[in-house]
Amino acid sequence: MGMTTPRVEADLGWALGRVARAHLRTAQDVVSGLPGGPRGYQVLAGLAGGPPRTQLVLARTLGVDRTVMTYLLDELEGAGLVERRPDPADRRARQVLLTETGRGRLCDLERRLRDAEDQLLAPLEPDERDVLRRLLQRLATDADGASPCQVAADIQAAETGGAC
Repeated sequence: MGMTTPRVEADLGWALGRVARAHLRTAQDVVSGLPGGPRGYQVLAGLAGGPPRTQLVLARTLGVDRTVMTYLLDELEGAGLVERRPDPADRRARQVLLTETGRGRLCDLERRLRDAEDQLLAPLEPDERDVLRRLLQRLATDADGASPCQVAADIQAAETGGAC
């Protein structure tokens, strides 16, 4: 009796890869006009709620090199989406805050991303979508300690053959 070869569709890696690539394409379309694209979105999302963050803390939290973060913040600030000001606790550090324009843009992007995700997940029932999101979030936060920005950069690099 010979063993049967499992179908590729039953492979977790294949399924995760297909869904991740489809999500990345969709998300890139949504954030394409935003300075910094997906990283710019991560910065805006990272600034929403909570106390103001310094550039350095924000860079570390998102897993973005601090030099890259400076250029990214320059672009976002030039578009009126964030502002930097001296940290009252340490005048050498700079706090980064969302502007009202930035908060509005973030809300619009979040709505558009959720709509795009709902289209991607349309084959699932609404309660299944919620369960899938929760399970993936739990796996992602426990996987290997990689930041969301690094995960997105890794996927993009794999799709473009490593070109940045």
